[in-house]
Amino acid sequence: MIPTTNVKNGVNVDQLVDTIGAVKQDPELAKFEFRAKNNWIDGGHCVSSIKSFYGVGAEDSSREEPFTMECSHPQVLLGNDEAATPPEVVLHSLASCLTGAMVYHAAANGITIEGAESSISGGMDLQGFLGLKPEIRKGFNGIKFALKVKSDATAEQLDYLARFSPVLDMIRNPTPVSIEIEKV
Repeated sequence: MIPTTNVKNGVNVDQLVDTIGAVKQDPELAKFEFRAKNNWIDGGHCVSSIKSFYGVGAEDSSREEPFTMECSHPQVLLGNDEAATPPEVVLHSLASCLTGAMVYHAAANGITIEGAESSISGGMDLQGFLGLKPEIRKGFNGIKFALKVKSDATAEQLDYLARFSPVLDMIRNPTPVSIEIEKV
């Protein structure tokens, strides 16, 4: 007899339930540290590499090669348009995390997701970044996220599940950031 895996929405529900149980027994397993290294190329062009992280009580070594991501700026913002801008990467992260949180929590609750598609936008006034008006925020002045979901759940249920997103929490609530600059 071939063992079957309880998969819902692409999520191994048995493994998810086992993970939840393990964290209930030992909350230290839930503590993670994610890392990235960033190198400046030219102008606003940077490349980050992401490989190692700490989680489930140990340093993770499962990734053989690092993931790389680039950020740049379009010509109108004095760049060469080699990659998405940092604010666009934030939008990608938020949309991906909102969707992922909804899918994982839906799977844990026996809710089927047949499809999901979203659009996200963030407004920004560069007068803050340019130092022209210090009272104007340097970052987004608001973000709009619209998600279309084909599911057996109600829109209210899906909205509730998406709000478990860690990136949503990072954006909505101040996250302490320490900056250390070393002159070499």
